[in-house]
Amino acid sequence: MAYPGAAAVIEALAADIGDTVYIDVAKWHLYLKDTSLHTTLAEKFYPMVTDSDLSETGMVEVLQSIPVKLGGGRRSLPLSDLVPIQCQVDLLDLLERHRSEV
Repeated sequence: MAYPGAAAVIEALAADIGDTVYIDVAKWHLYLKDTSLHTTLAEKFYPMVTDSDLSETGMVEVLQSIPVKLGGGRRSLPLSDLVPIQCQVDLLDLLERHRSEV
């Protein structure tokens, strides 16, 4: 079986993240595919997925490390504060699924 290259894995991971994970603001759902964040997350999660170093703690640390500017940059919140818990659970499931495919 041929293993996909890093770019292909990151691209597939970004697409799935973009379709699954959203930011919740006042019950409005902004899917990450409509931002540049899905690609950023895929690049950060790639080593975790390929090195079998995937954990909930690691996933949350990645989400916490990404600042999201609000109000024209007047405020910034970590992505972990904007992604609902159920989306975080779905994200971990998605990452585990990708790990099993690599």
